[in-house]
Amino acid sequence: MSILQVSLPGGRGYQISIEKGILRRCGEEIRKVYSGTDICIVTDSNVGSLYGEAVACSLKEAGFRVKTVTFPAGEKSKNMEGLVSLYDGMLSPEPFPMTRGGLIVALGGGVTGDMAGFAAATLFRGIPFVQIPTTLLAQVDSSVGGKVAVDLKQGKNLAGAFYQPRAVLIDPDTLCTLPDRVFGDGLAEVVKYGVLGDAELFALLSGCAGRKELMERMEEIIFTCCDAKRAIVERDEQDTGDRMLLNLGHTLGHAYEKLGNYETYMHGEAVSCGMVRILEIGEEQGFTCPGTAKQVAELLERFGLPTKAGEIPSQALRQVLAYDKKGSGGEITIVLCKEIGKGFLHKMPKAEFSRWACGE
Repeated sequence: MSILQVSLPGGRGYQISIEKGILRRCGEEIRKVYSGTDICIVTDSNVGSLYGEAVACSLKEAGFRVKTVTFPAGEKSKNMEGLVSLYDGMLSPEPFPMTRGGLIVALGGGVTGDMAGFAAATLFRGIPFVQIPTTLLAQVDSSVGGKVAVDLKQGKNLAGAFYQPRAVLIDPDTLCTLPDRVFGDGLAEVVKYGVLGDAELFALLSGCAGRKELMERMEEIIFTCCDAKRAIVERDEQDTGDRMLLNLGHTLGHAYEKLGNYETYMHGEAVSCGMVRILEIGEEQGFTCPGTAKQVAELLERFGLPTKAGEIPSQALRQVLAYDKKGSGGEITIVLCKEIGKGFLHKMPKAEFSRWACGE
């Protein structure tokens, strides 16, 4: 087993445990961080059928009472209506209602972790939760760092909190059941870590011809990504400085997601397009070494990811930027790169960035 320790003040630190098969013995791992009796598994309609029973059995074998709340899979469920549905399921008397002494297990991808984590942060003003991410995107990114949220009609992840889990249990074996599109969706975030701050990781990815070769190095890849995020979260838990670097490609990516009504692109696909476009902008404006965008696009395309989302109407982009969490007043902090492995933050007027992004 590979273990990373996320060190945070106030006794809020936790371990990230990476091991094949850990999902099927999650009960004994959760017993190390939770002494209560009642656990609610939150999962979606896809993951629940694959792993829900195995997780419930492990928890019961460890002496816990267990209930499961399932929601329809997909980003379309990640809103206030979906959150209320989770509350209703958790508080249902059958087989028992959750109380302040209970714990939530988020079993699934990024949507599940975000929704279950936000429910944990707000139900009874906060109850503990554990992340068991089953997609590559969730394992390398969204399960670590305590960002939990739901979408509003104005934009993605606008209602949320910083709320750290008690533990993150990562089982690379769950990646074997992912469709190629969902696996590729997570690879966008993996590539992001390489472009942002790890040229060696980018080289490792560039040396893999496809999914089979990636899976042979997957534990190393997951560990590298989680370690990078751990270091940034420890420096900037509240996302006011260095943690913004993790948003490489996300400002435009979130715009692509919203304009596609969260149906055209999966999150990683939109980030893939956003990452290439922001690198192109960097080259156009003299911040980024020429050819960087092409190099990144070729790697993403090899993994089956889109790299061109088309033009964003300027008015639509301005509306998205108005609610961007990296913005303050009339300014926004964007993530640029000098070259592969060297990302940096750049603050500028939103109006000027809009002109850059729209090619005006």
